[in-house]
Amino acid sequence: MTCVCEIQEVLEKVFKNHAAAQKDDLIPILQETQEELGYLPDEAMQEIASFLGITPGVVLGVATFYAQFKRVPSGRIKVTVCRGTACHVRGGVRIQKEVERRLGIKPGETTEDMEYSLETVACIGACALAPNLTINNDVHGQMTTKKVGEIISDRTRESA
Repeated sequence: MTCVCEIQEVLEKVFKNHAAAQKDDLIPILQETQEELGYLPDEAMQEIASFLGITPGVVLGVATFYAQFKRVPSGRIKVTVCRGTACHVRGGVRIQKEVERRLGIKPGETTEDMEYSLETVACIGACALAPNLTINNDVHGQMTTKKVGEIISDRTRESA
C-alpha cells in the first residue's frame, strides 16, 4: 500500500497542473494520480473530491465506471490477455487459462508478492498476430501455451 505522505506529494504535484480546480478536470486528475501511484487509493479520491468541490461519491462513481482506473495496487508486471474475436477464435481462451495456471491468479488479481497482475481486454488492436497478450507494453503475438510458459518463466528469472 501507499503511505499517506506519498499520496500527498503526488496530489500536490497533480493539483498544481489544475490550479483552476474545474470539475471537468476530474478524469485528467484521476489519470495523473494513477500514473504516479499505480492505482487510486481511497485517501487520494477523497482529497481529489475536496480539491474539486465535489462529493467523494462522484469521484468514486467515475473511478469505478471507467475500466482504466484501478482501485487496488497492480503488480510490477502487468499481463494483459486479449479476448477479442480474432484472439478468441485462434485460442485466446487457452492462452488465458495457461497464464492463470502459471501465475495462480484470475483476471483482475495480483500475485501476493505484487510481482504480476492479470487483466483482460476486449481487443489490443493486433488481430493479425492473434492470439495476443501484452506484458507491460510489449505485445506478444501468435501465442501458444508453450510460449506463455517461456515468457512467464523468463520474466520470473529476470525478477529473481
